[in-house]
Amino acid sequence: MATKSSFTIVGKAARRVEGIEKVTGQAKFTVDLTIPGMLEGKVARSPYPHALVESIDTTRAEKLPGVVAVLTRADVKDINPYFGHCLRDRPLIALDRVRYVGEPVAAVAAVDALTAQEALSLVEVKYKELPVMATFDDSLTPGAPILHPDIQGEGAYHELKKLQAEIQTNVCHHEHIEEGDVGTGFAESDRIFEDVFEFPMVYHYTMEPHAAIAKVDANGITVWSSCAHPFVVRAELALIFEQPLSKVQVLVPYVGGAYGGKSYTKIEPLVVALARKAGQPVRLEQSVPESMLTNRRHSARVWIKTGVKRDGTLVAREAKVLLDTGAYADNGPRVARRAATRIHGPYRIGNYNIDALAVYTNTCPAGSFRSIGGPQSIWALESHMDIMAEQLGIDPLEFRLKNLLKRGDIVKSGAKPMDADLLSDLKQVAVKLDWKGSAKRRTGSGVGLAVGVTDSEAVPVSTAIVRLLADGSVVLMSGSTEVGQGTRTVLCQIAAEELSVALEKVTMHSTDTNVTPFDRSTGASRSTTVMGTAVRAAAADLRAQLIEIGAEILKAKPEQIVLKDGEIIAGEYRIGYTKALHTYFGMPGGELIGRGYCRPGGGMSPIYPLFWETGLGGADVEVDVETGEIKLNRFVGLADVGKAINPPQCEGQDEGAAMMGIGHTLFESLIYDKGQPLNPNLVDYRVPSFRNLPAVFDTILVENQDGPGPHGAKGMGETGIVSPAPAIGNALARATGVRIRELPLTPERVWRALRDKSSK
Repeated sequence: MATKSSFTIVGKAARRVEGIEKVTGQAKFTVDLTIPGMLEGKVARSPYPHALVESIDTTRAEKLPGVVAVLTRADVKDINPYFGHCLRDRPLIALDRVRYVGEPVAAVAAVDALTAQEALSLVEVKYKELPVMATFDDSLTPGAPILHPDIQGEGAYHELKKLQAEIQTNVCHHEHIEEGDVGTGFAESDRIFEDVFEFPMVYHYTMEPHAAIAKVDANGITVWSSCAHPFVVRAELALIFEQPLSKVQVLVPYVGGAYGGKSYTKIEPLVVALARKAGQPVRLEQSVPESMLTNRRHSARVWIKTGVKRDGTLVAREAKVLLDTGAYADNGPRVARRAATRIHGPYRIGNYNIDALAVYTNTCPAGSFRSIGGPQSIWALESHMDIMAEQLGIDPLEFRLKNLLKRGDIVKSGAKPMDADLLSDLKQVAVKLDWKGSAKRRTGSGVGLAVGVTDSEAVPVSTAIVRLLADGSVVLMSGSTEVGQGTRTVLCQIAAEELSVALEKVTMHSTDTNVTPFDRSTGASRSTTVMGTAVRAAAADLRAQLIEIGAEILKAKPEQIVLKDGEIIAGEYRIGYTKALHTYFGMPGGELIGRGYCRPGGGMSPIYPLFWETGLGGADVEVDVETGEIKLNRFVGLADVGKAINPPQCEGQDEGAAMMGIGHTLFESLIYDKGQPLNPNLVDYRVPSFRNLPAVFDTILVENQDGPGPHGAKGMGETGIVSPAPAIGNALARATGVRIRELPLTPERVWRALRDKSSK
């Protein structure tokens, strides 16, 4: 077996391979592209949350000079206009009715954006308002109108064994897990605790809103999109427009952030339909307010009941998670599935009965958002843990340590056992927070802990190609989308390490479904682990070819060959990759191609989840009792990453996720009133700024090289978002004695809680 140097590139800080392009403005995003003959698109949106569309008159708009096409429901009768990753319940443009404020009703393609915008005001739509199901309480009321009496089937790649909307209800998916007997468990408990928690709607706020360009001609459909799942988008477009996959091409330029908001299919079918009618390429560039009416995180209400022994041993748990999935399912069924596991938690508990429901309402559709179902469930669970500890008179740290699962323990039946040392992880966070000294703190100052563990259930299907060119440079072909998380850099590091070449020798281009090989998706913390496995396999395939060629040229046995720094070495003899290729092909040309596959049972375990993703956190806060403002003195985050391929990027991922968590903890919330959005803009909707950074920000990376990915890597980057809310909420309670069960913890909400406590 040939040997090679170990960890010369992997595990080291490496400059972002696309960094220069981005910081110098050379990077081209979808809105920077210009396609010959391209028109600008604009969308007329519903002002009503629920209404019949009685008529649409586009006559005046079509007569406006510069308008090339106006798309309505009349133009999609020859295709199947429904799409949806889980359930195909969403029309690309409103058909008989609208189900939320902002739903596309008509679309205009014109010579410029101003003309298209003017044309929108000339589209006349008559509506007949219908009863509004504004909340899950409205939708679940017996006798409530059914928002989706018909579903057009299941979506592509949903990976759920059984998936269908519950007949004649507004529940698009009901996930249920149970073990043991909760009745017996509660009967055996000494204390029973019951709580209800609320989590708000949250917007992703990517720097780049949704954007897409579409061209439809005799060669088929071509789409340039800021999407994270180009192969899923390709499959949906092929289904809608009845084209073979070979006739649908999706290209992904640079993407200005995603966080789940660009997962699966969003605006692409609408843009393709508009381009089809116009007979010219069309670009649709959404504003931030428009993207706020395109996708969001699920708001949630979580009821949780737990039975415990006097010594703090957990015995039984019942829980129900209601998730507001909005007008269409999007990824709601998968969010419900994840929420059910995450409200169970990483604790030993023999009896549980848990339900998670994704519920249709007349609000903006909710879909994927960093750690789907995690922030909602873990906010409730970890707050609930502290409440129980306080009532039992047990230190919250000791309470968790007593009940946490150990490595190898079963989390739930049929799932992979726990693969992290949570007790050690939690102790490290506690030390950073000076947990032992926190008991002596003054009123208004406190620390709090939270344990976040999620099951990514990343689908392990990825393919990769690595090409060694005649000059010794390497081209990596991978369908993983660079959405700002550093995927290109990490995958190039993996390939460079395997081939023993400098990182600068490896190039990875953006995704083009006609050129790059298939990847299931970019999400669920899967790129480094799953696609990384495929890339390493492709590089290993290429490496084996180099060894074979080296053995032939250097007259050596394969086991005598060493690859190092771009050279093939056998004892005192060596030859560079470039010269080896020239010798092998007999000319200064030719190339070697390595192929790599990752699939369940082939390069990756068929047991889900592939890894348990950990995101433990601790907060040190000061509370201004006069104003209710929470000041974050320190935040500690811990992620068990297996192996940090690029440590600074891992730290950045964890801190970025924590900042998003701090946002929905302290002030972020999309507000609706009877189905009407009140703050879909960046004036009234606030996101974190630099002044909201913790004064001290600690990130701990645990590297045991025990993950399923390359060099023992596990996925990370999502669970950093789950612990800030409960950690800060618990710190607030310890600092002031005030327990708040609804996010965000705005100064007004905290002040009112402090005032109510004082008055009592």
